[in-house]
Amino acid sequence: MLPERFHHRDTQRDRGRKEIAAMERIVFLERNTIQANFRRPSFDHEWVEYPETLADQVIERAREATIIISNKLSLGEPQLSQVPDLKLIAIAATGSDCVDLNYCRRRGVAVCNVRGYAANAVPEHVLMMILALRRNLIAYRRDVQHGLWNQSKQFCLLVHELHDIRNTTLGIVGYGSIGRSMARLGESIGMRVLIAERKNASSTREGRTDFEEVLRESDVISLHCPLTDETRELFGRAEFQSMKRDALLINTARGALIDDAALVDALKNGLIAGAGIDALREEPPVHGSLLLDLDLPNFIITPHIAWASNEAVQSLADQVIDNIEAFVAERPQNLLT
Repeated sequence: MLPERFHHRDTQRDRGRKEIAAMERIVFLERNTIQANFRRPSFDHEWVEYPETLADQVIERAREATIIISNKLSLGEPQLSQVPDLKLIAIAATGSDCVDLNYCRRRGVAVCNVRGYAANAVPEHVLMMILALRRNLIAYRRDVQHGLWNQSKQFCLLVHELHDIRNTTLGIVGYGSIGRSMARLGESIGMRVLIAERKNASSTREGRTDFEEVLRESDVISLHCPLTDETRELFGRAEFQSMKRDALLINTARGALIDDAALVDALKNGLIAGAGIDALREEPPVHGSLLLDLDLPNFIITPHIAWASNEAVQSLADQVIDNIEAFVAERPQNLLT
């Protein structure tokens, strides 16, 4: 498929090369990852977009860009060093682990991300998983499909425990915009909310709770932190052993926050009561995953869609363009470098 090219103002074929070169060239490398309407920036520009871009296509497609819009593509020094006129990378996501920020700082390339767009979508997805697991939805659905209700001697088939979430404790790890929204949602339905301090922190900030105490006290732990060297495999066997046996773990952030093998062991051996996962280490998981092979009624996996309500995705698209316009107007916002 040929890329789309768009000039905000109609340009004549006979425009001089100098004037054309003065326009910003915006290259959107992964257009099909964002199913929303992107308005075009208000300044004179050339817009080039590709539905998808493979790793070995990045240099060729981005070479003449002054602005790159990316999502999950890996953009490191080998690729970015071949884009001589690059000024800005506008990440169409909150997470920035796919972009080499250190190289961008050294090179003087600005990087911005979008923030807060999924502050409703992600917490609602988390709540859905909590309710499904606490009410044993998957197990009951299987039982009905297998005809067990038909054989029941009572009007209901009550063979799995059902638990309310009111008056339970919700532990939140990661307290950005989504974590704060999750806290408000939890409180609104009667949950006690604990905000975890960083793991191994030497002191506990006001309003936070020691990480180990959150593990011990929480009935549900929800992860909302970025993936960094500090948070990689934040949850492993030791953390699962510290949790309540009837606790749930929900991860709608990044897959590598969790040791997959330790999670499988925790679920199979009853160290925790259940888990809901919306992110894997490799996405898409073309090489498979231990978690994809896990078929348990107390485990829910969704394909990284917690962020993707129609409303949230449109908000993301609008913010990407807001960020680009602000940068060109020399009023940059949401900068990471």
